[in-house]
This record gives sequence, structure tokens and C-alpha cells, in this order.
Amino acid sequence: MAVEMNLDSLLDKAYETKTLAEILKAPVSALAGVSDGDAQHLKDAFNIKSVQDLGKNKYFRAALLITQLSETGAK
Repeated sequence: MAVEMNLDSLLDKAYETKTLAEILKAPVSALAGVSDGDAQHLKDAFNIKSVQDLGKNKYFRAALLITQLSETGAK
């Protein structure tokens, strides 16, 4: 099943026409609102160099899971 989604609002203008594979390999600063300085802090603190690294980071995934659980009313 093919899935199509417009990611433009999530990305810097320069990455809006890139493929998903290219976006995953792109620096974190490819995400809208993430500056080069922010990306450098993520690299220094967590060795995050790409969008994929950010998405797979265990700390960010844990925070997302905890947040989602809290939204379900879990205790």
C-alpha cells in the first residue's frame, strides 16, 4: 500500500523536495525550526548527526513514549 504525506511544514525549504531516504540522512537542521547551532548541541550531547539519528535516539523515543502514555490516562 502506497502512503503519501506532505512534510513541507516539518522541513526547511531546501529539503521539501527531497525523498524520504534523503531526509533521513539529512542533518537535523533540515527540520523546520532547528538551527545549525541547535543541531551542533544535539551532536555534542547525544552524537545525533541526522534526522534518522534523532528519531532513533533512545532518550527522545523514551520521552515520546512517556508523553503518549500520559495522554492515554495511564498511571
